[in-house]
Amino acid sequence: MTPQRPRDVLNALFEAAVQAASPAGTLAAHLPERPAGRTVVIGAGKAAASMAQALEAAWDGELSGVVVTRYGHALPLSRIRVIEASHPVPDAAGLEATAQVMDAVRGLTEDDLVICLISGGGSALLCQPLPGIDAEDKRDINRQLLHSGASISEMNCVRRHLSAVKGGRLAAACLPARVHTLLISDVPGDDPVDIASGPTLGDPTTCRDALAIIDRYGLRVADRVLSLLKDGRAESIKPGDPRLARATGSMLATPYTALSAAADAARRAGITPYLLGDRWEGDATEVGKAMAGLVLHTVRDEGPFTLPCVLLSGGETTVTVTGSGRGGRNVQFLLSLMLALGEQPQVHAIAADTDGVDGVEPIAGACIDPTSLARTRALRPLPRAWLDNNDAHSLFSTLGDTVVTGPTLSNVNDFRAIYIARPGLASLGV
Repeated sequence: MTPQRPRDVLNALFEAAVQAASPAGTLAAHLPERPAGRTVVIGAGKAAASMAQALEAAWDGELSGVVVTRYGHALPLSRIRVIEASHPVPDAAGLEATAQVMDAVRGLTEDDLVICLISGGGSALLCQPLPGIDAEDKRDINRQLLHSGASISEMNCVRRHLSAVKGGRLAAACLPARVHTLLISDVPGDDPVDIASGPTLGDPTTCRDALAIIDRYGLRVADRVLSLLKDGRAESIKPGDPRLARATGSMLATPYTALSAAADAARRAGITPYLLGDRWEGDATEVGKAMAGLVLHTVRDEGPFTLPCVLLSGGETTVTVTGSGRGGRNVQFLLSLMLALGEQPQVHAIAADTDGVDGVEPIAGACIDPTSLARTRALRPLPRAWLDNNDAHSLFSTLGDTVVTGPTLSNVNDFRAIYIARPGLASLGV
């Protein structure tokens, strides 16, 4: 086999993961039966426009509707309208887009079908608050959640209970029409209620759960919001509710789909892949340290992994923001991994978000190699300061080690691949 640069192969594994989550190759197999009446399309998420594009290509009947996606993620469509709005913090465009989504499903009959296209990012993009809650209340709570270190499940529990759309409320608004939801999962465990906060699905969590999360992370919440939660007026629609009786769904792609595709690509490159799972959660810095321990164990040939190999993992870590830098959970993980590893001549790694945006930066993630720590030490400030200031994007940009893809128009969350060579090998395929 011709020797290959480790970084080129790691980038190829990431590309294989992203391509496996593309709606173009998966959506047609999950379409519902055509209705006697109208077909209306609604949806939200970072992949909403590409899902709508795949639907237009596969659906040969009448079709209309509106979906909302992140700025820069729109595509030209002929039958479905695409609106762009802000992510991860909602804005006025998101409020207007949500109103248009709700307008699209008014006045339907039981002969009509609603196809709902849902992917990660939809929580911020479908952002109409409950009556009695100000839009700025929701934006402020969302900002606090993003900086708190709360898990995605915890964030979405709070979001569902403050929304006029999430937690099954969107499906209820479609009555009496049939609703079929097509989902691309970006959450550990692929629980549909956590994908965009489950706008068409029953929510098993309660107002009491949301209050406990607010208390756990010390969120500052207006009294009017607390009042709605405490007296139960913010309760979401539960599984088994009659309003959801005509709601069904299909999963198009998951984080594990992406990891499996990367594993196949690794085998083609002559590397043994080990899938460590797609449910890695927790603080990005701590996950980086934990992963470094596993890598060092492997480098010393003390574990079950045969060299050369690549360790593949996914999930969604969080960052408790304490600094003022250009954050991003994938690069925070990668910097923590680099510092915990020290200088390891056998180790190369990539960590990137499959939607092409890590945090709020138009950068998917970054790579490290055996020279990364030494190059970082040659800079100022000292290596640990970059981590403490949540400024990993600035560091990797300075090093020239960022991964920039532009919007991938899909989203199955974080992707991590750590290549561990046999001692003395500088390239793959040798």
